[in-house]
Amino acid sequence: MTRKFPVNGLLQSPNNEWQQQHQNSIPSRILQEKMVKSNNGTAFSSYEILCQIQPNTHPSGIFYGDNPLTHAFSLLLFHLILVTAMTRMVRFILKPLKQPNIVSQIIGGVIIGPSFLGRSKWYHRSIKPEAAQFLMSNLGVMGFMFFVFVYGVKMDPTLLKKSGKMHISIALTSITIPTIAVFVIGLCLRKTMDKELGAVSSIGVLAGYLGITAFPVLYHILKELNLLNSDVGRFALATALISDAFGILSVLAFEASQQGQTRAENALWYLISIAVIFSILLGCLRPIMLWINHKTPEGQQVDQSLVVAILLGVFVMAFITDMFGIAIVNGPLWLGLAIPDGPGLGATLVQKSETIMNEFLMPFSFILIGHYTDFFALAAFDWKYLKPLFLMVLTGYLLKFFVTWMATMYWRMPFRDGLTFSLIMSLRGQIEFILFVHLMDKRILNKPEFTMLVIVTTALTATFTPLISILYDPTRPYMLNQRRNLQHNPPSEELRIVLCVLDTENTNGLIQLLDVTNPTSNNPISVSSLRLFELAGRATPLLIDHMKQEAPQIYGWTHTINALRTYQQIKQGFMKIQFFTAVAPKQSMFQTVCELSLEQEASLIILPFINRGFYYHGVRRTLNSQVLDNAPCSIAILVDKGHLETTMPTTANSARRSRHRFAVMFLGGADAREALVYADRMVANEEVSLTVIRFLSHNNIGDNELEKKLDDGIVTSFWVKNERNQRVVYKEVVVKNGEETIGAINDMNDGGFDLLIVGRKQGINPNILTGLSEWSESDELGLIGDYVSSQDFVGSASVLVVQQQVLRG
Repeated sequence: MTRKFPVNGLLQSPNNEWQQQHQNSIPSRILQEKMVKSNNGTAFSSYEILCQIQPNTHPSGIFYGDNPLTHAFSLLLFHLILVTAMTRMVRFILKPLKQPNIVSQIIGGVIIGPSFLGRSKWYHRSIKPEAAQFLMSNLGVMGFMFFVFVYGVKMDPTLLKKSGKMHISIALTSITIPTIAVFVIGLCLRKTMDKELGAVSSIGVLAGYLGITAFPVLYHILKELNLLNSDVGRFALATALISDAFGILSVLAFEASQQGQTRAENALWYLISIAVIFSILLGCLRPIMLWINHKTPEGQQVDQSLVVAILLGVFVMAFITDMFGIAIVNGPLWLGLAIPDGPGLGATLVQKSETIMNEFLMPFSFILIGHYTDFFALAAFDWKYLKPLFLMVLTGYLLKFFVTWMATMYWRMPFRDGLTFSLIMSLRGQIEFILFVHLMDKRILNKPEFTMLVIVTTALTATFTPLISILYDPTRPYMLNQRRNLQHNPPSEELRIVLCVLDTENTNGLIQLLDVTNPTSNNPISVSSLRLFELAGRATPLLIDHMKQEAPQIYGWTHTINALRTYQQIKQGFMKIQFFTAVAPKQSMFQTVCELSLEQEASLIILPFINRGFYYHGVRRTLNSQVLDNAPCSIAILVDKGHLETTMPTTANSARRSRHRFAVMFLGGADAREALVYADRMVANEEVSLTVIRFLSHNNIGDNELEKKLDDGIVTSFWVKNERNQRVVYKEVVVKNGEETIGAINDMNDGGFDLLIVGRKQGINPNILTGLSEWSESDELGLIGDYVSSQDFVGSASVLVVQQQVLRG
């Protein structure tokens, strides 16, 4: 049944543009209503109303002749599959160009929109995307809501208090100068802008956006580039946090000015509503969240019902802020900031919500962006109306980069680091697109302007990200040409060691290794004990020096610290121990270890062997393997089988310890020489007996002459020093291949050794290892170290694998 609706006060749509654009996509159920004049001849200003009957949400099935792609829910699923597939394909194509994921996601969304598939008559006739557009748009908004919520949880606002002068000055300079310049340009050109875009409040929010760098955007890209734990990455995140604080204030100011354009009291009520929301968050919700975190036992998950309640709170906060006229994403962001970051509640919420956000909700957010992006509308738009906005954006982006670079030069930041930092601070991403969508909803931007902003913003990020990868190598500071190893450590100077604690279960073995390293008054030891935690539930890595600040309770390792302090008291003045706590992503934990070794001028890093790896760029890696590749000093990896832990006294007056039996398997090369020097230090302890077995190649086949001379020199020096020492035994074994090497090792093994010491692999004659590489499982231990650590090797001896510093400068 057709009804006609006379409408007063509405203007005729010129040329019926909507109908023309969608004439091929309008289903037959749409009724076109013609307006008529009244009986007295009075003409009504009117427009054409198109009524559409909503079909069933779910199809009856193709066997009934129904097309599933005309139903809303089926279309929703189809578009999710389509945009995900498009994004993955674009990601694969752009991977060699080192493009961040955000670029692939934007391109995937644009492909679904009116710029590509949306132009196809077949696409509109067969798929009818308008049937699900309402659902997809709202799911896209939900995706943005959870995006800002998750990053609100990960952010740590308390870091603002710890910001130094350098952070604050660079942040303020890089924000204020571009913002003021863009605002002035906008005021000068406002006469040529649309009315809504030319409003002072609109120019102000655009100027603020161009000056501010969003913390979540940097975190996302730096994580992809594995730069979160680098010097420049940490500095950029700290500076962006300050920038975000200004960003939140600028958005609130913009919203207040928008509210006040109708009536002044609207702005007042807006500010009062914000004050009430903040009071509830800080006075009620924040203490409750801290209580939940405190009451959850260490190592256990937060109660599921509480997690569900908080996730529902995201929708509640979005509803409240939307009801008060505040931007809908502000509520979830503020709720996230009220939740304590790190292990416990923060990590649980991130774990529960991040996957569904990234894989199921955010694709609809990029569909929403793609729906608003129309290249053809941009091409048809008059350039004189786009020119002011383009000049504002171009000025803002260029000034942001150069002003930040000048500020880093003022603070004498190294050239490459300063240039990289400036590029990082210029990156744009999800937060900017959220703002663009918000301005579209407020009718401040139209499609051509929105499209131009999306193109320029995506092009900027796509250009700057690979430049960052090219310019900055986070491992470059660890490349030293200065020798920091055991062999060249002066006898009269203290030995500096970085002791890495990955799991408290290995504490006893690590302490015993320190004990047999033999700290004395003539050979003191300085230990920097570093406890490593995986970054979870927070965005910013931490490195805490316990002498300067107290570690948060959630990162406590009190029992291990007490055990090390007790041991320090036993050794009196022979050993000094400092404590550090580091929180970092798995992929970049090695940077913390190397950086601390560099700062402490350490000659040795001691690592426990934990064969829990991770995949980075499709390759399985471990912390130990990364440290071995990048360390600025020597490394020792302890495979603790528990045989060392029973001999350490608990008080200074404890009974004398039982004798240790150690063995060095000297296969030649720099690592073997370092292992022998370490063993020589241990045997100075009267409670240690040492057996050294040197493996020689038959007829010197395969020997490197230089390495052989260095080996002869270190072995001769060791034997001259210990010739009369009854606790030292030296043997030589001649072998032809790997099979004979393994046979000789098995022959010398009587099952009574407490510790086997072996060089990793540098300089070993390949002939004496022939045939062993086929069954090796752990490259970080080397072929021989892997064998004597395996279950196939008889005995319960712990194994110490040593690698001498690799000079890279």
